[in-house]
Amino acid sequence: MKCHLNEQEIEENKGGLIIFSATINVTDEAYIPTYLEAFPPLPEKGTPGEKTGEPASAWGSKIRPIKASVITQVFHVPLEERRYKDNSQFGEGEEAKVCLDIMQRTGAHIELSLAKDQGLSIMVTGKLDSVMKARKEIVARLQTQASATVAIPKEHHRFVIGKNGEKLQELELKTATKIAIPRPDDPSANIRITGTKEGIEKARHEILLISAEQDKRAVERLSLEKAFHPFIAGAHNRLVQELSQETGARISIPPPSLPKDEIVITGEKEAVALALSRIRAIYDDKKRKTTTISVEVKKSQHKYIIGPKGNTLQEILEATGVSVEMPPLDSGSETIILRGEPDKLGPALTQVYAKAKSVMVVEVTAPAWLHRFIIGKKGQNIGRITQQLPRVHIEFTDGEERISLEGPTEEVEQAQAQIQEIIKDLLVRMDYTEVFIDQRFHRHLIGKNGTNINRIKEQYKVSVRIPQDSERSGLVRIEGDPKGVQLARRELIEMVQRMENERTKDLIVEQKFHRTIIGQKGEKIKEVRDKFPEVIINFPDPSQKSDIVQLRGPKNEVEKCAKFLQKIIADLIENSFSLSVPIFKQFHKNIIGKGGANIKKIREETNTKIDLPTENSNSEMIVITGKKSNCEAARDRILAIQRELANIKEMEVTIPAKLHNSLIGSKGCLVRSIMEDCGGVHIHFPSEGSGSDKVTIRGPVGEVEKAKKQLLQLAEEKQVSNFTAELQAKPEYHKFLIGRGGANIRRVRDRTGARIIFPSPDDTEQELITIVGKEEAVRQAQKELESLVKNLDDVVEDSMVVDVRHHRHFVCRRGQVLRELAEEYGGVAVSFPRTGANSQKVTLKGAKDCVEAAKKRIQEIIEDLESQVSVEVAIPQRYHRAVMGPKGCRIQHITREHEVQIKFPERDDILFHSPNPHAPPQENGEVSPEAEFVPRKCDIITISGRAEKCEVAKAALLALVPITEDVKVSYELHRYIIGQKGSGIRKMMEEYEVNIWVPQPERQLDVIKVTGLVANVERAKQGLLDRVKELQAEQEDRALRSFKVTMSVDPKFHPKIIGRKGAVISQIRKDHDVSIQFPDKGDEQQVRDLIVISGYERNVEEARQSIQQLVAELQEMVSQDVHLDPRTHARIIGARGKAIRKLMEEFKVDIRFPQPGSDEPDKVTVTGLPETVDNAIDHLLNLEEEYMLSVTETETLAAYMKPPSGGPAKGFVVRDAPWNAAGNKAPDMSSAEDFPTFGTGVAPKQTSAWGPKKF
Repeated sequence: MKCHLNEQEIEENKGGLIIFSATINVTDEAYIPTYLEAFPPLPEKGTPGEKTGEPASAWGSKIRPIKASVITQVFHVPLEERRYKDNSQFGEGEEAKVCLDIMQRTGAHIELSLAKDQGLSIMVTGKLDSVMKARKEIVARLQTQASATVAIPKEHHRFVIGKNGEKLQELELKTATKIAIPRPDDPSANIRITGTKEGIEKARHEILLISAEQDKRAVERLSLEKAFHPFIAGAHNRLVQELSQETGARISIPPPSLPKDEIVITGEKEAVALALSRIRAIYDDKKRKTTTISVEVKKSQHKYIIGPKGNTLQEILEATGVSVEMPPLDSGSETIILRGEPDKLGPALTQVYAKAKSVMVVEVTAPAWLHRFIIGKKGQNIGRITQQLPRVHIEFTDGEERISLEGPTEEVEQAQAQIQEIIKDLLVRMDYTEVFIDQRFHRHLIGKNGTNINRIKEQYKVSVRIPQDSERSGLVRIEGDPKGVQLARRELIEMVQRMENERTKDLIVEQKFHRTIIGQKGEKIKEVRDKFPEVIINFPDPSQKSDIVQLRGPKNEVEKCAKFLQKIIADLIENSFSLSVPIFKQFHKNIIGKGGANIKKIREETNTKIDLPTENSNSEMIVITGKKSNCEAARDRILAIQRELANIKEMEVTIPAKLHNSLIGSKGCLVRSIMEDCGGVHIHFPSEGSGSDKVTIRGPVGEVEKAKKQLLQLAEEKQVSNFTAELQAKPEYHKFLIGRGGANIRRVRDRTGARIIFPSPDDTEQELITIVGKEEAVRQAQKELESLVKNLDDVVEDSMVVDVRHHRHFVCRRGQVLRELAEEYGGVAVSFPRTGANSQKVTLKGAKDCVEAAKKRIQEIIEDLESQVSVEVAIPQRYHRAVMGPKGCRIQHITREHEVQIKFPERDDILFHSPNPHAPPQENGEVSPEAEFVPRKCDIITISGRAEKCEVAKAALLALVPITEDVKVSYELHRYIIGQKGSGIRKMMEEYEVNIWVPQPERQLDVIKVTGLVANVERAKQGLLDRVKELQAEQEDRALRSFKVTMSVDPKFHPKIIGRKGAVISQIRKDHDVSIQFPDKGDEQQVRDLIVISGYERNVEEARQSIQQLVAELQEMVSQDVHLDPRTHARIIGARGKAIRKLMEEFKVDIRFPQPGSDEPDKVTVTGLPETVDNAIDHLLNLEEEYMLSVTETETLAAYMKPPSGGPAKGFVVRDAPWNAAGNKAPDMSSAEDFPTFGTGVAPKQTSAWGPKKF
């Protein structure tokens, strides 16, 4: 029986098999493929599509199982080892839950089946790693666990653990057990294994196998005198290599440079023992037979006895069997010891002396200043000698008058003669002189980036040596052509005389101007420095907060530069004049204009900087910066825009300047109260210290007159008497004291003549009321206000009768009316009876005067409610949303302004979405002439309020009904007006507050519909027409830019024209403003040599000429190959290509290295002009020779330091391979014969299944 389980449900079935997923038919992990399966032969040549009875090749179905990454494993759990033995729950109990959990965690598929003996069969399918993990968890969670210990030598534990614990993890996964190995500091050698019996046995077996394998291996360390190591190693290490091959053991002898006498032998026990006995025998034999002699040889000749990499010593050992022991090169000893058999010491000594004297050392005397001329530019002169006599080594000693020549006697004599000839010639042609120049002038002589000294060197063809600052020397040396030396000396002395006459001047420049004078990236100050190259200009560090700019140079030049800078500073000061213009916030967008057009035009025409406050800011000030006259012109233009948009009047009032501060008041409280009282007019006082008496008032006509009257009255009061008093009152009383529309405070002001100022919301002292005026008037007003405040502090409770039908008006909208009453009348509390209480009594509690005033106001509201009428307005329902505005803002404005209530009908969706198809159409919000508009219930809007206010509100509502107009726009321009993802049309809709409808593309109509308010629609139409003009101009420009030219250029030049990362072609595109297209590499249909240039006709022609000129230069270049050892490539290239880039810049060539896997890995291609290519190749060959020395030394040391391997890995195994046939053997990867290292060759001893060896 079977049952199917998954993570969502478990079907009911009582026994048999549990299926967790579909079985995948794969091969077993232990399957070993045959050689033909693993390496199938290529198919035979035949007609394509030819049908045969057999597969085309072994690349068919046979290879598929090897490619599968999924495996299947089956294992059994006997009944007695099952953790859950309740058969009734099979398929539903803990076993199923555990398996589902393991599937989720490992990703493997699990199948369970129940055998007749109630044992459990488990099949796990998935990737190898997932299967092993799942199997381990199944065994741990479904099978009872046992434990056992196995004892192996403590030193073998590390082999069980493996590198980074990998071997132990693999063993645990393979056997599905947990293996605990004691810590190194634990003396116990017992390893504990926990798991199933079967798993424990497997693990135990594997551990014992590892231990047994290690028992067979051995390591021996043999300390022998260092002097006898060469006899054991043999000449060129041949003897030790033969020993390793014969015994099978690995023998490591430390190189001569390492002060160690320990020889390490590793391998199988028998092999190690054999090698050990052979080495001891050699040592004992040489110890007994050899003797030594000591000879003295000059230290300078030791290196010739040693030879390159010790080869000469090895040759003597090979030829005579005598070991030559050399003292360290860094020691002063000249004693050489020869060790060997007595009869061989004579010939060896002869060879030592021959080698020592095979090289001659000669010194040639020449003045030290001539050395660089003997060497020549880039070593040209000396290079000719070394190329002709390559075995001669020439060494120049810095600061000394000697040149050392070293090499074979005949060649050294020839080189000596040639160098003496060069010296004689140079002494005739060259001269030098020394000038003492004060060290403080050295850096000025050199100039910025060496400009001054380089100019002198090039002009007079001389070399000038200026000592480093650290040398503290004033001696300047000039070398070269005698005439050039004298001219250079004269110019240097003249420069010093000029510098001695230079002066320093300090300019006082405000630090805020420093960055402007320097300019972006120092562009402006560079122009000044270019104009006055002899003057050094130093600005202070910004952190110093200093205003001093220092000029230093010749007196006349410094004065000229100072005047020039003072003129720049004067212009900056003149252009830094600033003034602020108050502009009503609602007009800011009109001043900016469409796309910033207005503000940009004003800035350009007046040459000023204009800054507007951000949209979120409450500020109305626009700041203008520039020349005073320009700023005033910009201000007048901005004010003119405001006057055009609104009925704004500007008036000037003459008030003595001495009264201005008192009129403004503390923190502007007096002037602010006038501005608020007069509908937000702007009052502008002249800046302090200007002496002007003119005060400007700007705002709506009526409010300006009112503000003027109040300002003059206040000024008169200030002139007559400037008495001030202050009064404390709770902030909640302020509104009551002011009264509705300012009635209460106006009465006090009219009776007393004093001015009363209440704190603004921003003031810190919210309880402070200020009274200003004549002393008598202030005292009277103070007395009246104190009396009012005192009455407000006396709390009373009163009641009144309000008809129940009016209660809802007061308590609706969360008691909005009651909150307004409390704010206006000193915090009076008004309580209405609960709904359903059927009571008309309303309770008021608060200050006596406040309660009386609140009662009076409630009566007024009731009278308004009783006199209210309802007016119906018929507006088609489709316009209701437009009439409401965003979030109902338009309706809220009408209700607030006209004190009415507006109610919209319920939405009739059926009628709205399915209008009568026979109903006459409507256009532009008006009824069509064919039929009258018949209002429906859903079209009626109700307005409630006083009759006269309802009529005004009705007219305002009708004015909000949108109209629709058509604008003629060519269909081709529609997509440009819409913009990317609708951004263009969305911006216009937001800017003009209209809805713009563009017809579907398939209809291809030349019309766009604009819907909205009349004024907005007109503005939107004009905006659309302006946009159409812009687009038409752009189309004409695109037509002009579409001019194309095709030119043919050899494809081999394309990469050079493009440049590194496109640098060259990008510069051409930028310089000529053109588009340049190269043929696509992957497109075989394209002509490979054609380049297409497109843009304006003139620009295209200029770009074509630039490319032709570049190609002409490239055609002069040559490419030459040079073969460099691949091991030196990385060092020549350098970190991230830094070294090779520097080399290419120095020689003006392009150097290409072979790609990885190239057929010629040592071929390097150098491209450039013939002369530069030759120089670059010579330099590369020198670098190769230098780097190869260190490469070979590193490889020798690495070969010694490399630790012995732990045995070859099993690797990839196949059956029926050719080397398994009779008479053949598998290649040995550790053999230098089968797998030789680079640079060495081994003669093949026999052929194999791999065919003849190629080296």
